Amino acid sequence: MPTPLDRFTADPQHSEGVRALAARGDVRRYRKGSILIQEGDTGDTMYILLDGRVKVYCTEEGGREIMFGLFGAGEYFGEMALDGGPRSASVATLEDCVCSVVTRAGLLAFISERPEFALELLAQVIRRLRLATRDARNLAFIDVYGRLSQCLQDLAEPRPDGTRRIPARLTHQDLASRVGCSREMVSRILKDLESGGHVRLEDRHIVLVGRLPRRW
Repeated sequence: MPTPLDRFTADPQHSEGVRALAARGDVRRYRKGSILIQEGDTGDTMYILLDGRVKVYCTEEGGREIMFGLFGAGEYFGEMALDGGPRSASVATLEDCVCSVVTRAGLLAFISERPEFALELLAQVIRRLRLATRDARNLAFIDVYGRLSQCLQDLAEPRPDGTRRIPARLTHQDLASRVGCSREMVSRILKDLESGGHVRLEDRHIVLVGRLPRRW
């Protein structure tokens, strides 16, 4: 029976470089709710997600959580701390996960053999920086509905019937943490969107029935 690593390295939807690097890592399993990375800690490992989903977030002193993103199979995280600096965010599993854990020494050895992977790694960092800049701009200039609408559409994946479904089972608090507002506000907006036939719930997954209204 193929292992998660076997399935991952055989899947052409993941880049050849990431598949080759994953094959060199230490494969580990984590239960739902496990903290893989703690903000502020120092570390010398990066994680390649072979199976499952994780969230990236920070927690304020008062306990309020701000979510930065959701990662699925094929994504990697933790690479920012390979310079020896502190972790800039926390990462927790949303379901049972399997990861290939690569040390700083292992990554450097891989890049020395395959220098083109450094460009792939840099492109990923740049992409995430652009998304972070966009999110910061949205917090400053776009209202809550606009941020929530954009978030839902970014997360949703198209289906053959024309609808779009968010793979992760997100709570209203998860969405509130991601867009920077209260859980009550998210609940009100989603209730109105559901009443208007724009979204529906299927087994706790949010489904976008059509294009969301431009205004709420």
